[in-house]
Amino acid sequence: MNTVYDSMARQGLVRPRQGRVLGGVCAGLGRRFGLDPWITRLLFVVILFIIPGSQILIYPLLWILMPSEERARGW
Repeated sequence: MNTVYDSMARQGLVRPRQGRVLGGVCAGLGRRFGLDPWITRLLFVVILFIIPGSQILIYPLLWILMPSEERARGW
């Protein structure tokens, strides 16, 4: 599991400490792609209406796989 955490941390996919609403997944994705977290959350909901159910599987998976900011820094 450490290799997945390390790979995501190298790509900049980490759940930030600041700006979390639920698990920090959307905030982390927004930070990685240079978007505001609220835009990322809005896109997440819009895609949920277009492709129902997909995000309900993806969000918990990313929550588990994306390291928190503290873990990525080695705190």
